[in-house]
Amino acid sequence: MADTKTNLSIATLAAHAGETVTLKGWLYNKRDSGKIRFLVLRDGSGYLQCIVVKKEVDEALWETTGHVTQESTIEVTGEVRLHPKQPGVVELGVTGFRILDLCADWPITPKEHGVDFLMSQRHLWLRSSKQASTLRIRSEVESAIHDFYYTRGYVRVDSPILTPTACEGTSNLFETQYTEDEKAYLSQSGQLYAEPAAAALGKVYCFGPTFRAEKSKTRRHLREFWMVEPEVAFLEIDGLMDLAEEFIKELAGRVLDRRKDDLARLERDPTKLEATISKPFPRIAYRDAIEILKAKGFPVQFGDDLGGDEETALTEGYDTPVMVTKYPAAIKAFYMQPDPNDPEVVSCLDVLAPEGYGEIIGGSQRIHDHDLLLKRIHEHNLPVEPLQWYLDIRKYGTFPHSGFGMGLERFTAWMCGVPHLRECIPYPRMLYRIYP
Repeated sequence: MADTKTNLSIATLAAHAGETVTLKGWLYNKRDSGKIRFLVLRDGSGYLQCIVVKKEVDEALWETTGHVTQESTIEVTGEVRLHPKQPGVVELGVTGFRILDLCADWPITPKEHGVDFLMSQRHLWLRSSKQASTLRIRSEVESAIHDFYYTRGYVRVDSPILTPTACEGTSNLFETQYTEDEKAYLSQSGQLYAEPAAAALGKVYCFGPTFRAEKSKTRRHLREFWMVEPEVAFLEIDGLMDLAEEFIKELAGRVLDRRKDDLARLERDPTKLEATISKPFPRIAYRDAIEILKAKGFPVQFGDDLGGDEETALTEGYDTPVMVTKYPAAIKAFYMQPDPNDPEVVSCLDVLAPEGYGEIIGGSQRIHDHDLLLKRIHEHNLPVEPLQWYLDIRKYGTFPHSGFGMGLERFTAWMCGVPHLRECIPYPRMLYRIYP
């Protein structure tokens, strides 16, 4: 008899058909069919149907598999077999079985549970198949992000989490005591620190946690989220739009190519994502967007910010993301470059995902004129001294440059077809929720 192979994962079993293996994991579920028992083992890499035939095992093994409970830690030995009806799928004919830890009173039963209960059990809810698939897709997107920039010659530069001042406005800062005399704030964005790095390295990106203390309960907001932010020297707004489109296409293509099983487990229709990688993204100026919204019955005027309902309306009829450009300067951040042909607006873009998922990317060409940037800082009532280093970039060898930020959770939610960002991060931090 061939040696039993250990230290294998479910994901790799297809290459071991006909071999005897031992696997460790957890019991996902089980069912009986007369004298045959079906156990589903999960090990984090996948799910495996393990078949126990009463007449082929001893009585003790049969009894043990009968009383094993959901989420018990188990060890299973058996022969890897090709599934008779599903090409590429394997199952296990069980010859050995051990309970390593018997799970009692598993709290997440098959019945319907409320969101508050599930979020309070987030540390356990992660084990459910849909939650695990969402996190695998998130991980795939993260890997694709790094590959995208690495293969294009970008350098990753980690921005600080503690900052001396605001980046996106002062109303949503988390404040902390830095020294006895100094306050510090949790970062709203790594962008300001990526800009000087672009002067040193040309093409850079940062990727890390960011924080917003806004009192929002919408499905599109978290208080802690992850954001990737490229910053490129000598890149202007048209090139930035091309970069954003290329970036989204590559990430979506990677998910469609490598995470088919997880999309299926989430019941996500891949055809709703396929157009993204094959069609150009429409580009709509803000002034035109206002007219489109007026025609749809929205009471909007030039100068109004666009909320979730307006963003959804703008993407109706499109099966790809839509880029909205040239927003009014008055409603955008202090560092955005004015449009040379229309000084009321800035050279910026928001990328809106279809199906109601809203803004997934926001970016702009940055002001590179020192005096204009200083004027904008004053207009936004921001303190100059903490931003002096940021002004220095325009003082010593200034250069046009552009960048954007993409929220990882928003992009993941769109890929997965998940309605709320709280399921797209392992441990969400929301208004009134910091447990577990």
